[in-house]
Amino acid sequence: MYNEEIKKLIDNVEKVIVGKTEVVKLLITGILTNGHILIDDVPGMGKTMLSLALAKSISADFKRIQFTPDLLPSDVTGGFIYSPKTGEFDFKKGPVFTNILLADEINRTTPRTQSALLECMQERSVSIDCKTFILPRPFMVVGTQNPIEYQGTYPLPEAQLDRFLMKINVGYLTLEEEKRVTIGQKQQHPIENLQPVLDTDAVLGLQDKIKKVEVSSIVLNYIVSLVTATRKKEEIRLGASPRASIALMKASCAWAFIEGRDYVIPEDVIKLAYWVLGHRIQLHPKALVAEKTPASIIAEIVRSVPAS
Repeated sequence: MYNEEIKKLIDNVEKVIVGKTEVVKLLITGILTNGHILIDDVPGMGKTMLSLALAKSISADFKRIQFTPDLLPSDVTGGFIYSPKTGEFDFKKGPVFTNILLADEINRTTPRTQSALLECMQERSVSIDCKTFILPRPFMVVGTQNPIEYQGTYPLPEAQLDRFLMKINVGYLTLEEEKRVTIGQKQQHPIENLQPVLDTDAVLGLQDKIKKVEVSSIVLNYIVSLVTATRKKEEIRLGASPRASIALMKASCAWAFIEGRDYVIPEDVIKLAYWVLGHRIQLHPKALVAEKTPASIIAEIVRSVPAS
């Protein structure tokens, strides 16, 4: 049984995003934990609409940046611009000063511009010329990547990948779901009439409630054991960092809350293990030759580590 406020939020987003309840819940998990989400999927799967629908549903400010090779760090963060009226340099805020930022095709811009997001994602602030500017609350970056086109891209460095709470994908619709989506947009897109069901203050209140969700010592031990196991698996060249344990704990708390509980159970951890850990590990070349994937490796770890 979902939390009442969460149910309203899920139902509202699903007026736009059809047949993807789990994906909607994962995105909501991100904003409830004050985390960021990376969506890795082919074009046309609704990545932008998913982010925009969430923003509209919580009456949040939404901005989109198309990450291209010529994008500069100041195009993201903003910067000081000379004002002839005052004779001084005034700070002009960039698009990162928002509640939900869609970093579209984030791997198409240069590492220098990608790094402009690091402080924003970790510290929720922008530092320019020895001055620090605080970002609005809540703040979430939704990054998108196209997994089938790598020409002209700059893979995200491990330090930046680690800042994303989860890496998820949307996936294709069933035949009936795609028919519903197609006919539903015959006259106009449903996003145009979407109304908020919560506001940002309510989201901040939900974030506080997430912090009170109980994590027993048994579950905590299970979370840390799973993450530690990624550093011992011979197929894995680089295991998950301690930040992964924190991310998995926070995500599990949010998932439990979404499901209407004030305590985490091992099934919550198992449900989120791949989404939280998959992008935080690097496989050995021999594992890739053996056609192993992060998903299969994480599944092996989940099966091998006892939950109690």
